[in-house]
Amino acid sequence: MAKQENTAKAVKETVAKEVTEKVNVQNNVRNNVQPSKPTWEIKDRSYFLAGSAEPLTYRLKARHSVLKPLLYFDTKEGVQKELRYATNQKSPFVDEQSGQATLGQIVFENGVLVVPKEKQNLQKLLSLYHPDLNRKYYEFDAVEVAGDDLEDLELEFAAITAVRGMDVDQAEAILRVEVGSEVSSMSSKEIKRDLYIFAKNNPALFLELANDANVHLRNVAIKATEAGVISLSGDNRTFNWGSNNRKLMTVPFDENPYSAMASFFKTDEGIEVLRSVEKKLN
Repeated sequence: MAKQENTAKAVKETVAKEVTEKVNVQNNVRNNVQPSKPTWEIKDRSYFLAGSAEPLTYRLKARHSVLKPLLYFDTKEGVQKELRYATNQKSPFVDEQSGQATLGQIVFENGVLVVPKEKQNLQKLLSLYHPDLNRKYYEFDAVEVAGDDLEDLELEFAAITAVRGMDVDQAEAILRVEVGSEVSSMSSKEIKRDLYIFAKNNPALFLELANDANVHLRNVAIKATEAGVISLSGDNRTFNWGSNNRKLMTVPFDENPYSAMASFFKTDEGIEVLRSVEKKLN
């Protein structure tokens, strides 16, 4: 009799719980309240050591000690909690563990540690509580990596698209930054080819140079010097007209002469010089 009463009581409690849950769901829908999403996903996780070093093995702190603290500050309770990786415990917090603890080690091999979904205590220690997270190691995030890859691809696409619509003079100016005086002996097809390679390999720098007006002006100054339209003194301090050796400008101390000439071209006096130089080059 008592067993039947307990069974009936259990059934009533289950039904009451289900009814309550349904009512809550209906109220949430009526009030446009979205159900909270789970904050933790059960899955395999991978961790990588930060930086470029990939030692054969690296041991991360796995338990708290006086000499090597391993603590987590619980903001809800306002206390520091000791952490410990125990393979036979559900929680990484010492105060939530019971019985004899079987201590485990946290070892990265060749800079990588793969933790299967079955080891939830280790995953939570590494992903949520360990103080060295994002300092000595980080968790692999496929979504974040995909976002970074997409950003890189979009940058590369923008750079290559810019090359397609670029005239030879601007292409030469940009490529001169990369290969130096060699560009003077290159054909237009060679310049375009190498510019595509430059844009693909270093799109950020390419776009920066493409939007830098000084790059074009520096190239004009270099081409004019190579063609003898203007001349640069042996001490790299003075630019003169090539035809009559009349002084154009003095290079400021400790400044690249062609950068100085590019700045000069943007002054009121320099604009007239630039027009004259470009006419003679053409």
